[in-house]
Amino acid sequence: MIDYRDDATLDVATARDLYAACSLGERRPIGDDARLTAMLAHANLTITAWDGDLLVGISRSLTDYGWTTYLADLAVRETHQRHGIGKELIRRTQAAAPQAKIVLLAAPAAVNYYPRIGMRHHASAWMLDGDEPLR
Repeated sequence: MIDYRDDATLDVATARDLYAACSLGERRPIGDDARLTAMLAHANLTITAWDGDLLVGISRSLTDYGWTTYLADLAVRETHQRHGIGKELIRRTQAAAPQAKIVLLAAPAAVNYYPRIGMRHHASAWMLDGDEPLR
């Protein structure tokens, strides 16, 4: 039985362990404690999934609760994938800010997952890495 929580405070080691146990760990700064701590501290909507004492999933978002929720991370431990945990994390994220649309950038390994659960592709996303200057 998976327990979903919206009030869990995660320490860096617990979050790092989850990210390392799924493909998202390759795309997050899990070796940089300061950045990982900032990511966890400044998300204003975090839903977690637990199998007993083991963190098995996270939906980490930034939302204004009225217009847009940016789902920055959807991570589910590989051992727990294909059991509906990711879909439930998104459902709970949507329920927490029901007027806001959910926007996310899919990791390459998950690009086929989102259309299967009813999300639409949006062709005009733009990115600027933190160390890239505007021209």
